[in-house]
Amino acid sequence: MRSRGAQVAVALVMLVLGLMLALQYRVQQRAATDLAHRRTEELVELLQKSETERRRLEQEVAELRNTVTGLTQGQAALGALQEELTKAQILAGLVPVKGPGVSVTMDDSKRPLQKGQDINAFLLHDEDVLRVVNELFAAGAEAMSLNGQRVIATTEVRCAGPTISVNRVMTAPPIVIQAVGDPDVLERALRMRGGVVESLSFWGIEVTVKKETEVTIPAYTGSLRFQFGRVAQSGGK
Repeated sequence: MRSRGAQVAVALVMLVLGLMLALQYRVQQRAATDLAHRRTEELVELLQKSETERRRLEQEVAELRNTVTGLTQGQAALGALQEELTKAQILAGLVPVKGPGVSVTMDDSKRPLQKGQDINAFLLHDEDVLRVVNELFAAGAEAMSLNGQRVIATTEVRCAGPTISVNRVMTAPPIVIQAVGDPDVLERALRMRGGVVESLSFWGIEVTVKKETEVTIPAYTGSLRFQFGRVAQSGGK
């Protein structure tokens, strides 16, 4: 009887042990399944976040490209405006200009005055200077100065007693005219047969023309007040 009872007890212990092992196996399987499931969810979530970030970056790249294109176009437009402004400043005489050109020195005649001759015919006058100035501009001079005074649209050149007024600054012969332009063309324009140099030499007015590799024309420093003039709109309004 005692042996039989022991066998039953051993069988019960084995049964309980088997149940515990089976339960542990099922728990481990379920845990593994849950871990794989959570891993898949995390990967899906990570993939969705990566896709959202990729779209955001693509939008930023597109916006940056548009910005770069706009800046490039703006810089090109700014460069063109700057070039036009520089041309306008040169034409208005508001900036110094340098380049090849000529220097023309004009002075009164040194010939002895003969009896009966009018001394005024042998003096340098404003009209003589203006003839040279006009001839140089006609030959393509881009900027000019008279005894250091920049010639602009409102520059006057007129006799004031023994002096000549340029930009309301009195100056006296010798008058040195400097002009930026093609030195050969400017010189030929002055020295051509029947031209201004030959005409003035008849009265002994001294005119020397020197070709220069570089002359510097100063900026206009006088007043720029416009009391009556205003910009006319298109159509003459």
